[in-house]
Amino acid sequence: MVLPQQSGAFKPSYEEGKRLAQRILTRTLTAIDVRAAMLAKLKLEGGWLRAGEIVLPVDLEAHPPRVIALGKAASRMTSTFAEIMGGRLGPGVVVAPAEPVAKQPGLRYFAGGHPYPTQGSLDAAEAALDATTGLSAEDLVVFLISGGGSALFEKPLDPSISLADLVEFNRILVTSDLPIEQINVLRKHVSAVKGGRLGAHASPARQLTVFVSDVPEHLPSMVASGPTMPDESTVEECYAIATQHGLVARFPARIRQRFEEHTLDETPKPQDPRFLRSHYFCLLSNRDAVQAARQLAEECGFRAEIGSGNWDADYRQVADAALEALDALAQKHPGEPVCLVTGGEVTCPVTGGGMGGRNQALVLYAAEKIAGQPRVVLSAGTDGRDGNSPACGAVADGRTIARARALGLDPERYAANSDAYNFFRPLGDALTVGYTDNNVRDLRIWMHFGKG
Repeated sequence: MVLPQQSGAFKPSYEEGKRLAQRILTRTLTAIDVRAAMLAKLKLEGGWLRAGEIVLPVDLEAHPPRVIALGKAASRMTSTFAEIMGGRLGPGVVVAPAEPVAKQPGLRYFAGGHPYPTQGSLDAAEAALDATTGLSAEDLVVFLISGGGSALFEKPLDPSISLADLVEFNRILVTSDLPIEQINVLRKHVSAVKGGRLGAHASPARQLTVFVSDVPEHLPSMVASGPTMPDESTVEECYAIATQHGLVARFPARIRQRFEEHTLDETPKPQDPRFLRSHYFCLLSNRDAVQAARQLAEECGFRAEIGSGNWDADYRQVADAALEALDALAQKHPGEPVCLVTGGEVTCPVTGGGMGGRNQALVLYAAEKIAGQPRVVLSAGTDGRDGNSPACGAVADGRTIARARALGLDPERYAANSDAYNFFRPLGDALTVGYTDNNVRDLRIWMHFGKG
């Protein structure tokens, strides 16, 4: 199906609503392609590397840039940066969920774990520390960072903390109802490479961090738990979060002891002189995704707006707020099809042993709210994965609940068991796009079709 261009004669139909929402998602993912963004925004001009307003000298003969790439987009970002540099790179490290088929000469590649670290995550962090040891002021290190790096790339600050401890620590965090920024505050303070520690280690080299943001826009140091950025959070904040949410008693013994005894080390802060030669460039963010989706919705004939509000709260709260905003948008344009686009990353505690994630849980909740109404809701992760399922999200309309009950599917039971994937799969409404080598948080599309 090809998206129609907006015209006075065209009016999108409710019958096509789910397919329109899916196509908007697919084309949005194309619009935020990492390689295209890097080629457009990073330039090598003479002896200078430009990243937006940042301009750095590059000596490709004597000091070719070292590359440390980590996250879900690491392999794609590395190959594109090598293309921009004409293949002239210094030593470096790349860690992603899987090793790519094509590798750049001189770089070491690792497959790390996600959502929990593995031995590959530890090996990659150790290799990155080795690659950034003993650098001079003439060296340039380019860090290519994207979401997922918190698990893919890790080394505990306390050597007595084992890999099993780290896995359990991360499992407790990601299955809690904490927002990502609070999860990463906790991660930073037990890590030897997060919270600016990797960047401090690479000093006095010049540093450029090019990052794809999967966190709230005002918190760039939370991307991959901020390995190269000075940390605004404090160890006291770390203790407070863990205590307030009753997490300390659940932590593995070695980590629990550090929290109970208040013996965690503080992270490097913004005034630290080791960051004076560090520069940061946001390549893509959630804003790029929601703006692209809004434009595509308008091209489909919708009156489209980007929703304002807190889209990082509990998934039920977010769904209720979005549906209220959709009501207001529909009242503003009576009788016309309207589309509200939102982003963010909801919190969704795991309450059962099923398959799914926050996006499918939100759509399942919203499906009951819109039952019998000419509405569509889609929610998906831009990385191509939602929770522990193979899907990236789901789509539903006002007929979804009736269709499900006709098949004997009880939405309340699937929701209670955190099993939204197995609710949507037999309906054909679980969305599968595969890994995207990208992650700019989640995208949600809310449609209301006017009468007539």
